[in-house]
Amino acid sequence: MAYVYDTTNIFARILRGEIPNRTVLETEHTLAFRDIAPKAPDHVLVIPKGAYVTYDHFCAEASEAEIVDFTRAVAAVVKLIGAEAHSGGKGFRAITNAGENGVQEVPHFHLHILAGRCIGPMICTD
Repeated sequence: MAYVYDTTNIFARILRGEIPNRTVLETEHTLAFRDIAPKAPDHVLVIPKGAYVTYDHFCAEASEAEIVDFTRAVAAVVKLIGAEAHSGGKGFRAITNAGENGVQEVPHFHLHILAGRCIGPMICTD
């Protein structure tokens, strides 16, 4: 599958420094920052610095270094916000949306980390 990356998306602009953000953590391959419209007391977006559209795109084409860095950054963010489920925190939810059916709003792979309160059921049905 060919993934077409839109270099004008908001996260690409944040990575280029064109739009400010509230950085929580930055590593060689990853940026984590506070969501501007939080859905929980702690709502952090974790994005790779590479041009990946969706999680499956990232998994298929990112280098091992990018994948490891991203994964370790997620763990570091969870620790920084005090949400580690295994060491006294109350846990968190990690969500990524992909494509139309996944209701992806920004065409740059991003992982939402939501914590600080009970998030509710995994999927709400109508």
